[in-house]
Formats: sequence, structure tokens, C-alpha cells
Amino acid sequence: MNVSALPTKDTQGDPAQWQARVDLAAAHRLAVKEGLNEGIFNHFTLAVPNTDDRYYQIPFGLHWGEVTASSFMEVGFDGDLLVGEGEIERSGYCIHAPMHRLSEAAACVLHTHMPFASALTRLKDQRILPIGQTELGVSMQTAYDDEYTGPAFDPGEGERLLDAIGDKSILLMANHGAVTIGRTVAEAYDRLYYLERVAQVQMYAMWTGQPLNVLSQEVIAKTVQQFKGSPTYYGRPNSEHHFEALKRMLDREQPDYKD
Repeated sequence: MNVSALPTKDTQGDPAQWQARVDLAAAHRLAVKEGLNEGIFNHFTLAVPNTDDRYYQIPFGLHWGEVTASSFMEVGFDGDLLVGEGEIERSGYCIHAPMHRLSEAAACVLHTHMPFASALTRLKDQRILPIGQTELGVSMQTAYDDEYTGPAFDPGEGERLLDAIGDKSILLMANHGAVTIGRTVAEAYDRLYYLERVAQVQMYAMWTGQPLNVLSQEVIAKTVQQFKGSPTYYGRPNSEHHFEALKRMLDREQPDYKD
């Protein structure tokens, strides 16, 4: 098979594809900045816009702090390397490719072993508790996979995880980590960010040893309904405003992510 060379901003024919690369590179850099990555492992991927057979993945061994827009290989849903060069990390392919192939809602798939969310998954009951406003907003999007089945070295695991997510967009994986999905990088990263914050606050609250102030069912139901009808600003999802703000910080501190 002929493998195409990596594109650059000047050679990328589709502007949407270059912007997708920039956004996915930003997500990798931001994850390092915010302590969401684990060494050279875990995976952030994105279906290639205006195609139906491939997704972006970094070569194995590249640290997320090194990722730029031109770093990404294009990997076929069948596992073939279509653009770029490098090793395709097996578990990344097995978790992400089936999700991209089977669900438009999973155009972006972010999987991490970030510390606080992963700590929750080590508990016998890994549920997000209804003890605060942000917790309710995140938990209404969250599904739970309560059975750890070992490393993901078969694409059937990605299919199983997508089934576990169902109509949600966040998955806590017992004894493992977390997955968030979205139609854009902004959506998926916003969910990942707030999941970790919720997990952090819950762990801190539990560590005090004091009784948790669990909200009433009446307040939970009211708040969830309010979240479902929450306003947007300037006609765009709040996740886009959040991600654009984070990218502005990167523009000042690490502008090479766009290279």
C-alpha cells in the first residue's frame, strides 16, 4: 500500500482537516498542561473530516507535549496506515477505531488514565455522587462500565465500550480510566476536563471523613431539567467557548502546536 506523506498547513487540501489537526494537537498539549496524560500512553483520536474510513492518531512513542498539527497519522478503520509514518499503538486502535466507525457522536474519542477519575474507578462503587451542581451536570452525561476485561488488544473491546456508553458521552471504566466522546474536539475535551474536576472534588470531600451532603431527589431532578435547557452564548455551545479560551492560552505559551 502507498502511504502518503504527512500534510502541512500549506499542502493540506481540505481546510477542515487542517483545523481538525490543530484542535486535536491542542487537546494533547492541554492534557499535559492540566495533568491528564499518563506518560506516552492513553489516546486522543478524531475521525478525519469529510472521510468515512479513517481517523487521526499519533505515532506510538510521541509524548503529548511534542504533538503538533502535522504529527498525526491517518489510520484506516481496518487498521492500515494511510498517511504518515510510525507505529500504530494497538490498544488505541482497538478502542477508538470501532467507536469512530460505528457512531457519528464519537467523531472525537478521548481516553485517559487521569488521576482523579481513575481513582474513582478503583472504588467498589465508582459512581459520581450527587453532592454538587457540577457533579449533576457531569453525571447526567455519564455511563459506567463496571467490568474490567483486561487490556484492549481486540477491536471487539471498542465495540463493547461504545455499547456501554449508550446514549451518554462519558464512560467511567472500572479499574481502568475514562473515555469521553463528542462530535468535535471541543465537546469531548470539555467533558474530559469537567469529569476530572468532579472526580477531584468528590475525592477531596470523601477524604475529609465527614458525612457527604447529598442533594435531595427533588433538587436533583430540577437541576437536571435546568441543565437540559441551559442557555448558549453567541449562538455556540459553551464547550466551544471553553476550548477556544484554552487554545488562546496555548497560542501565548506553546504556539508551535499549530505547526
